[in-house]
Amino acid sequence: MQTHKVQTQIGGRTLTLETGKIGKQASGAVMASYGDCVVLGATVRAQPREGIDFFPLTVDYREKAYAGGKFPGGFFKREGRPTNKEILTMRMIDRPIRPLFPKGFMDEIQIQTFVLSADPEFDADITAIVAASASLALSDAPFEGPIGAVRVGRVGGRYIINPTYEQVEASEFDMVLAGHPDGVNMIEVGAQETPEDVVLKGIRAGYEEIRRICDLISQLRAVAGKPVSWTPPEPNQALLSKVREMAYDEMVKRRQIPGKLERQTAVKELYDQVMDQLSPKDAQSSEFERSAVFNALHEMEEEIVTRMVLESGKRSDGRGPTDIRPISAEVGFLPRTHGSALFCRGETQSIVVATLGTARDEQIVDGLAEEYSKKFMLHYNFPPFCVGEARRIMGPGRREIGHGALAERSLEAVLPTAESFPYTIRLVSEITESNGSSSMASVCGGTLALMDAGVPISQPVAGISIGSFHDQNKRILVTDIIGEEDHFGDMDFKIAGTQRGITGIQLDLKERAIAFETIEQAFAQARKARLDILRAMLTVLPRPRAEISRYAPRIITVRIDPEKIGLLIGPGGKGIRRIEAETGATIDIEDDGTVTIACSDMEGAQRAQEMVELVAVGVKVGKIYKGRVCSIKDFGAFIEIAPGQDGLCHISELSDGYVKSVSDVCKVGDIMEVKVILIDDQGRVKLSRKALLKESREERKSTSA
Repeated sequence: MQTHKVQTQIGGRTLTLETGKIGKQASGAVMASYGDCVVLGATVRAQPREGIDFFPLTVDYREKAYAGGKFPGGFFKREGRPTNKEILTMRMIDRPIRPLFPKGFMDEIQIQTFVLSADPEFDADITAIVAASASLALSDAPFEGPIGAVRVGRVGGRYIINPTYEQVEASEFDMVLAGHPDGVNMIEVGAQETPEDVVLKGIRAGYEEIRRICDLISQLRAVAGKPVSWTPPEPNQALLSKVREMAYDEMVKRRQIPGKLERQTAVKELYDQVMDQLSPKDAQSSEFERSAVFNALHEMEEEIVTRMVLESGKRSDGRGPTDIRPISAEVGFLPRTHGSALFCRGETQSIVVATLGTARDEQIVDGLAEEYSKKFMLHYNFPPFCVGEARRIMGPGRREIGHGALAERSLEAVLPTAESFPYTIRLVSEITESNGSSSMASVCGGTLALMDAGVPISQPVAGISIGSFHDQNKRILVTDIIGEEDHFGDMDFKIAGTQRGITGIQLDLKERAIAFETIEQAFAQARKARLDILRAMLTVLPRPRAEISRYAPRIITVRIDPEKIGLLIGPGGKGIRRIEAETGATIDIEDDGTVTIACSDMEGAQRAQEMVELVAVGVKVGKIYKGRVCSIKDFGAFIEIAPGQDGLCHISELSDGYVKSVSDVCKVGDIMEVKVILIDDQGRVKLSRKALLKESREERKSTSA
């Protein structure tokens, strides 16, 4: 097989696409190279499974450890289940590709992407999307692409295409765009309260590069693509007419029942009635297949939902296009958690719980990029009962991981710095009822849970989803979409932010592309809704609580001279273990001398702080210390006032009266408060208990006078 190669400049680097050398038995295979990043994309088209009534598209993305010169972690030293990063990239490949297959196509499509070489300066996900698109474009599948993808950042007012890790860190936002020659069809954004117009300009800048990538893939397809072999099925007009005659008017009535479950039940009953009449379950043969009747009913229902919105401006639950469902919320309703909130918007309900932890609770993320730790996590759960279903209970799927990541980045921008609030924060959103936009409910509930936990966020964040319905003459955007509007409508445009600007975006599109005018209108509509939701949230809790929960650990940060770290740790860790055992605190030390002390109560944390500072600063004459009696002699008691530092309290300094024997005043293990009265030339410390007793007596006399 002849090899073919095309290349162009994107974002200051060369993008190269090559086929005919690797993966020649796949339906389409492309090696995409960008800088030192190399990704193999391979597509296979298989025959449709018998009786299937959906489009089975599978997308897989894997980061091979060898690509970054690493060994996989774990006991087996072999790549295993996909990481969250890999799953999120699979979703970003799938979402812009899926809508570009024609209706009625049900052959199995499997797309695999492997990172074979990782560039240490930037992420491989964009290259993977391009590789997947190119391999699919070369196959014989009826893919109405190709698509291209770029990452966009903005540093110092300048838009950057495919920024490095360092540039993303400094950027106002991290945006991933995908699209094709006719427009944008996927947007992912995490932003630092960025104004809508700045984000829109970034989308326009990125789209120009996307078109150039699509041109490059088209060049490769022209010389190496396989001819498309698929004939669209002819619509069964007789069936469509029969279904409309039997069920159209009744479907219109049932679609207007306000409650979700009541409406679903009524519509399902109508489906069953029509299907049983046209294709009975127990019939040996019938004029129409049961699945075909179902599809005809579904097509009619979609038309009715769209016409209701476009012609009357009235939605299934009776709302107008921009109406938000009723909002209610509670905070602090779980007694032992560090922070909790219940957020309800219509028939969507989320319990969000905040947990505060120490540096030891941080999540270590090990991938192709340099290992790093996360101090903020948001986990999203979607149990079957929240939609009235009983199904197999498993771990989090791609949807749960994707929704959690969206809510996490939407809240990340308003969190305090690690220096000002050294806690590890975990939010868990339990969706207990769902009818649309549960990820945005997680953002709203997450804000309230953070404030209830006493996390000093800079601004409250709210989120809303904007949907769309259109025909040849008209388009209407609808605010706060319910599940059915997501299913039958054109898009699910989730936008989260503060009163200042956007913090998170996720666009899922069912139609071919979204116009820039529609994006601008969606931004404006979402901003108005967001401000309304924020006002409702702040009536429940107007600001973060002044104190964290009494059940949360108390954390104190101390800086010491890095040269004193060894002294603090002690031989074999003896010094640190001693402080932890005596105070109940946990202590973490950074190489720069930052010491983080965490304890379940403030008294223990402060005691540990004193002990750490004793080691770091040293003993000072005139200061008072609490120490432990470590040995007793005839002439006095030796008291350890800091790890590895003791002093002598002479028998004459043990009390303000006569002391016959040291053991009359103290024994080994007693905790005593003493004052340093002298440090001699040899560094020996002289302590006095008598001085403290005398000062206490004089203070009492002064008070009584």
